[in-house]
Formats: sequence, C-alpha cells, structure tokens
Amino acid sequence: MLDIDGIEVRLSNPDKIYYPALGSKGGTKRHLVDYYRTVAERGAILAVLRDRPTNLQRFPDGVEGEEIYQKRVPARRPHHVESCTVTFPSGRTAEALRVRSAADVVWAANLGTVTFHPWPVVCRDTDRPDELRVDLDPQPGTGFAEARIVARDALLPVLNELGYEGFVKTSGGRGLHVTIPIEPKWDFIEVRRAGIALAREVVRRSEDLATAAWWKEERGNRIFLDYNQNARDRTVASAYSARKTPIATVSAPLTWDEINDADADDFTIATVPALLSERGDPHADLHKTSYSIQTLLDWFARDEEQGEGELPYPPNYPKMPGEPKRVQPSRDRDRLRD
Repeated sequence: MLDIDGIEVRLSNPDKIYYPALGSKGGTKRHLVDYYRTVAERGAILAVLRDRPTNLQRFPDGVEGEEIYQKRVPARRPHHVESCTVTFPSGRTAEALRVRSAADVVWAANLGTVTFHPWPVVCRDTDRPDELRVDLDPQPGTGFAEARIVARDALLPVLNELGYEGFVKTSGGRGLHVTIPIEPKWDFIEVRRAGIALAREVVRRSEDLATAAWWKEERGNRIFLDYNQNARDRTVASAYSARKTPIATVSAPLTWDEINDADADDFTIATVPALLSERGDPHADLHKTSYSIQTLLDWFARDEEQGEGELPYPPNYPKMPGEPKRVQPSRDRDRLRD
C-alpha cells in the first residue's frame, strides 16, 4: 500500500515488466507508478488533468501487450475516485474518470494506465472547451525536426499576431502539441472551426511543409495539422503522460526556446522528474489567462466565403452540418467524373 497524500493506494505486481527494452532496471510497473507518483505529488500532471474527464490508455501486460482504451471509469473503484458525465458524438453518455488528486493518478497507473487522455473541458461544463489544441503530426518522410520548424516558424508567429500564448510540448513520439487556453464560451463545433482556421493559416505560411488535408493520400511528406483533435470526444496525450514507446518517452512540456535544441527521445520517465526539479514546469501558468477565438471564427467565415468551408470529421461521427462528402478523393466518383 502506498500513502499518496494521506490516501492509501494499492500497488500490485510491482516487478511486472512494462517496458521490455528497459527491463528490470527501468521498465517495471513500479518504475511507471513511481514516475506518476512524482509528477502528481509535485502538481505537474494534476495541473493538466484536475477536474477534467479523462480517458485511460491502459496496457495491463506492458506496452507490447493488449491495449485497452478506456473511456468509462470502472464501476468498482475506491471511494476517492470520482467521475463526471460526458456526451459522445452519438448522443450517448458515459461516466468518465474525474481526476481530483495525486491518488487518482497513481490508482490509474496501477491499473496499467500508460497514457492519460484528458478532454479539453472541465467537469462543470463538458460541452464548452477551454482549450484549443494544435497537433503537429509528422507524416511518412518527416519527423520531429520538421514539426519543430512548422511550430516555430509558422505557428508561433500566427499565435503572436493573435495575441495568444501557446504552450508547447513533445507528443512523446515524433510530433509536437500546442495548447491554447480559451474562454469556455463556444461549443465543440465552433472550437473545431477555429482550429481549422488556425491550421489553414499555418499551412499558408509553412512553405509547403504543413497540410490540413484529412485524407492521407493528399498529405504527402508534410506535417499534418490535425484539426479534428478539437472535435468532441477526441483527445491527445496529456502533458507528463508516458507513452508506449520502447524507451518510455514522455509528452514533455517545453519552452519555445527549448524546442530549438530538443530531442524528443531525451524526455522519459527516468529523466523528466529531474528536469522538472531543475527548471520547474513550463505549463504551470497554462490556465492563468484565456483567450477569445472570435478572430479565428471570423477567419473561418472569410475562408468559407472564398470556397474553403467545413472539412471532414472522423469516420465514426454522424454527418455534421456543412460537412463535405466523407469519401477519400481517389474514390469520389463525382470528383473523378469532373
């Protein structure tokens, strides 16, 4: 039993290997749980998870075993673990984990949770996001270096012009994530449209290094700005979340200066706690200020007038207002006929 700020949390099978490439010296369940205990008790991961409905990406037998993507909190759970109601695109609802304390994080880690996926909303209002998320996703032939160029040279200038402060972090893989705190006044459809407008503006300034094309066959070897990460029920790995990579990388918050020399593989469950102690948390002030997305919505309306309107949703979503045909271009008979 672990004492997490006065709450007892059970640790089971601590010597089970979760990261086979690291083995018993750095890749056990105990190493993962200890990592999460550290970043939770220091408040770092709690700052991005607290009071948010959170999905759990679990690997009970380690990262090379079965993956369970859990959107509903288990019915049998300790008294300290709470939930809140979320609504899926289908209209169905579920009780998702509501993170309130370091003990909740450690409890989830003991279930085999490798990565935490918080919604961009807080539990008091799960229909109005308070975060606009930019996911810079490298496509084949590109990697972290190209994502860095797009983030630094195309995205950051747009954010500066808008008067936004964007908080950047590694994805834990080859990409980058940028979070913009926004006023919770708009629904998911509007926030997604703001994300589309922002993505299009970044693409225009990227010198063909970026794309907002939903269909993979149209992306080429560019950085994909995944605007659909702002759709309802879509999430990204939280800051300080571990990933299922062989070396246990972490989605690590950085300053904009730090991304110039950063190597995504340097941030792991073994190295991030010391980095956090040395220079603090670059995302500590993430929700100190929030911004209006009205200018981005105006940009979306402008683009729509010029023939660039809605873009496709993911395939599991119902047909949405104004959405174009959800068929990849090479299979679009009408387009091929034209």
